[in-house]
Amino acid sequence: MGLWIVLILANLFSFTLFGIDKNKAKKGNWRISERTLIASAILFGSFGAWLGMKVFHHKTRKPLFAWGVPLLCILQLALILYACI
Repeated sequence: MGLWIVLILANLFSFTLFGIDKNKAKKGNWRISERTLIASAILFGSFGAWLGMKVFHHKTRKPLFAWGVPLLCILQLALILYACI
């Protein structure tokens, strides 16, 4: 049960970061670094990052995000399934 709560929070955090960064980009404000965005995806927030990319149309042209985040989703899903078996 605790694992699911952590996963949900990590993905909500990652999704929120992408939304905040997109909003800052539109306004021309100081941005969240790409390193931070990727780190949030690596720390089991990849599904939130991917959803944030789709919903906010953010970082979708950058190869690191366009290829890296979906790959992280696949890897993290495999790890989650392995942990549940």
